[in-house]
Amino acid sequence: MKLLSVNLGQARAVPYTDHPEGVTGIDKRPVAGPVRVAAPGPKGIGGSGLTGDAVCSLKHHGGDDQAVYAMAREDLDAWELDLGRALPDGSFGENLTTEGLDVSGALIGERWRIGAEVVLEVTSGRIPCRTFQGHLGEERWVRRFTERGAPGAYLRVIEPGEIRAGDAVEIVRRPEHGVTVAMEFRAKTTRRELLPRLLQARDALHPETVEAADKYVARYHS
Repeated sequence: MKLLSVNLGQARAVPYTDHPEGVTGIDKRPVAGPVRVAAPGPKGIGGSGLTGDAVCSLKHHGGDDQAVYAMAREDLDAWELDLGRALPDGSFGENLTTEGLDVSGALIGERWRIGAEVVLEVTSGRIPCRTFQGHLGEERWVRRFTERGAPGAYLRVIEPGEIRAGDAVEIVRRPEHGVTVAMEFRAKTTRRELLPRLLQARDALHPETVEAADKYVARYHS
C-alpha cells in the first residue's frame, strides 16, 4: 500500500459553484516534494489539512474532521473505463491518491500511517455536490457517483508531519465494529435505515453523521 500522489488545489473561478465569490479549490493537481499535514481547526474556520491546498467553501468543506480526502487509484481506474476518459490523480478533488488500499472499505476510526510521521483517522465518506458534478462535466454525475457507493474517505489528522508521493501507507489500527466508509455513505444517502448501526463507531464518526444518526434513532426507535 502506498501513496501515489499528493494533490493540492488553488482557488479558481468557475461557473458551477455556489460559493458567493464563484471560486473552488476542487481542481487538485499532484505536487512534487514534501507537503506538511496538520489539523486545520474547526469546520467553518479551518480549511484543508495540507499546506498550500485551497478550501473555498468553509461551510461545507475542510475543518478537523474533513482535513484530508483520499481516493483509491483503483476506483479512478474503474471510472476511467466507465466514462471512457482519462482521470489523472486528483481528478476527484482528492488530496491523496492511494494504491493497494481499499479506501471506501476502510473502517470508520481506522488509522493510517503515511511515511515516517503522519497518522490519519478515517471519519466519513464524501458526499457528491453540484461543484463536483460541474468539475467532472458528466451528466447525472451526483446520482451516478452515489449509486456506485465508493466515495473515498475523509480523514482527520492524529499525528502531523510531512508526506510525499511514494510514501508507504500502513494500517496501524482497525476497530472491531465493522462500520465502513461505504456503509456510512449509504446510510447518509440511499439507506437511511442504516443510520443506527453507524453509532457503533460513534467516537470516530464525523460529528455531523453522529447528529444525523441520533436524530434518526430518536424519531424512529424511541
